[in-house]
Amino acid sequence: MNILILNGHQPYEFSPGKLTASLIEKATALLEAKGHQVRHSNVLEYNIEEEFAKYQWADAVIFQFPVHWMSVPWMTKKYIDDVFIAGGAGVFCNNDGRSSKNPTANYGTGGLMGEKKYLLSATFNAPKQAFDDPNEYLFQGKSLEDLLLPLHSTFRFFAMQTLPSFACYDVLKNPQIEQDFARWEAHLNAHF
Repeated sequence: MNILILNGHQPYEFSPGKLTASLIEKATALLEAKGHQVRHSNVLEYNIEEEFAKYQWADAVIFQFPVHWMSVPWMTKKYIDDVFIAGGAGVFCNNDGRSSKNPTANYGTGGLMGEKKYLLSATFNAPKQAFDDPNEYLFQGKSLEDLLLPLHSTFRFFAMQTLPSFACYDVLKNPQIEQDFARWEAHLNAHF
């Protein structure tokens, strides 16, 4: 299988990207040891045409990123806008799936990447217990997948198949990095 790993980390003084880099290194080593071909992209430096070629080559995309303010870092959003908007004309999709005969139905069904899969892998300062609990203030019972819905919708717009998401929680105040690495390897083994 051909796997593209996208590094969505934007460095800050308090967050240079070591965890993201380590997760990508571990994924690359494990996947290559299993016989998969792996290529990489980085939201800090890219060429749009080269990104198109990587997505067309890939059977699966792993999108590794930190969550900043309940979303991706702004450079990651810029990458998404630059690459995916430019690819909206025949690379990732032909159109939005609607027809002039029925303009209110089938929005998001014009994707061209239906045989490809994607996996979202996020790192959080939030503890796992902040999710799925209606008594927790911020997320009010919402799940990890609820928070990641805009990204899922983006990849689904291209008709890509969803693999279960992965997350490292509480990475600043209560890190459990070795356990996260073990869970990451198990997650990759289960889905690749």
